[in-house]
Amino acid sequence: MAVAARATSSGYVDPNFPNPGGKWDTYIIIYGYTPSFPLAVFAAAWFALFLVVHIIQNVRFRSWYFATFPVGLLFEVVGYIARLLSAKNDPYNLIYFIIQYFFIVTAPVFLSAGIYTILSAIISRIENGRRYAFLSPKFIIWFFVVSDVISTILQITGAALIGVKESRRQDPTTANNILLGGLAYQVFSLGIFLILTITLLFRGRRAIRNAGLLGFYLVLLASTVLIYLRTCFRLAETADGLGGSLYTNEILFACLEFAPVAATVLLFAVWYPGRCVGRSIVPPGALRAKPSPSSI
Repeated sequence: MAVAARATSSGYVDPNFPNPGGKWDTYIIIYGYTPSFPLAVFAAAWFALFLVVHIIQNVRFRSWYFATFPVGLLFEVVGYIARLLSAKNDPYNLIYFIIQYFFIVTAPVFLSAGIYTILSAIISRIENGRRYAFLSPKFIIWFFVVSDVISTILQITGAALIGVKESRRQDPTTANNILLGGLAYQVFSLGIFLILTITLLFRGRRAIRNAGLLGFYLVLLASTVLIYLRTCFRLAETADGLGGSLYTNEILFACLEFAPVAATVLLFAVWYPGRCVGRSIVPPGALRAKPSPSSI
């Protein structure tokens, strides 16, 4: 009969999966549970499938501004492959943990960059878009991409330090606080983007509808909400701390990390930006629209 997995006062161990005691093995399973092999396989297969779908559409429609999306999907594939190796071979392995964490945490940054370019492309295609959005398309891309880079550097630094501290049986509180700071900043910046997206919808909804982009804009808004939900979960999970109820619950990981990202890549595979808004952020030959006194 299998022995029930248990959480000790110093961390989580699984009696059904003896610690191999290898060079890179920690004395506990840092995940807080033994990762699900079926979930990792399904996630890797899902993102691999949509990686192919997005690459094909990216080439077909020549929408190179959306090339960050396939990069994000590739990161998801690598992350979940490392996670399935961890689940199948050795959940105590620090290298597997760091690789899966790095790629799964970083992947949405590239997906978000694609979302930022979509909003910029829509602003460039609707009448008085710049006026309704308050910010220029170029500023939106650079500001939010730089914000994501900063937050990601903090997150990866914190995650790596957590792994090192756990492997040495040292207090990971400082490392967790670094990770928490990166996530908090990402929630803040993505929250601003979400507000900007909602504001543009209400202020420029007639112009968006006249451009035939209302349905696609709602897809953009839904995807932004999904990525924001995922980021809020990561923040709450980290604030709960290692060994907390959020951190050690893989069902929550599946529902609030995997599912929102999986839904986002599905939405943009069906409503592909290159088909809906064109090949470039700024339409070829587009002229700057003069401010109009009309408002919605």
